Amino acid sequence: MKVFPAVDILEGHCVQLVQGKRETATQYGTPLDCALRWREQGADGLHVVNLDGAFGRQGENAILIREIVRETGLLIELGGGIRTYEDAAGWLETGVERVILGTAAVQNPGLLCHLSSDFGGSRIMAGVDARQGRIATSGWEETGGDYISFARRFEAEGAGLLLFTNVDVEGLQQGIAPGPVAHLISSVRIPVVVAGGISFPEDIRELKRIGAHGVVLGSALYSGKIRLREALEAADENC
Repeated sequence: MKVFPAVDILEGHCVQLVQGKRETATQYGTPLDCALRWREQGADGLHVVNLDGAFGRQGENAILIREIVRETGLLIELGGGIRTYEDAAGWLETGVERVILGTAAVQNPGLLCHLSSDFGGSRIMAGVDARQGRIATSGWEETGGDYISFARRFEAEGAGLLLFTNVDVEGLQQGIAPGPVAHLISSVRIPVVVAGGISFPEDIRELKRIGAHGVVLGSALYSGKIRLREALEAADENC
């Protein structure tokens, strides 16, 4: 199972939020320094989020993100504020391995089809952010229909992977809620990467047992609640 340390960027800093709320931001240095630290500790991929983009400032942090792509040489999955075909294509053409579309995938049904046709489904990840079983969009400020229905739609439209974030437990460092994850994985045929609440090696083992393709480590990793090495070991146990 893959392990992706998060590098969330807000106003030029690497940060972590609680429940996606901007006012809870804790800074952890420069995005590149954080990215290089995780590479040195064994990461072979990073989950990069342009939080300014998610909050409506799509052009922010572009230089910093390109620097991470160039200097780390790691597989980069990128989300946050990718709203149009041009946004996504631009990043895919500059070295990002795959882009994550959340709000745009919900609001523009043809976008996933267009991108997967031109770049291949393996480079297109749809974000399934859920709050109390409903799809959450626009920086998690709005909710819509059932998250499973949207996940199936994204799969049908050509997304090669899903990123499932359980907003109910995200950033709290209190562990996962396995039920919603298992429900999603059993409802689709494409790989699912899981974010939200992953705080202990046992969380990773449980998600691996359920069938998750990968996990994103955020707040618990930065606070030291879980170490990257033990997370990688838990993901690799018994292969």
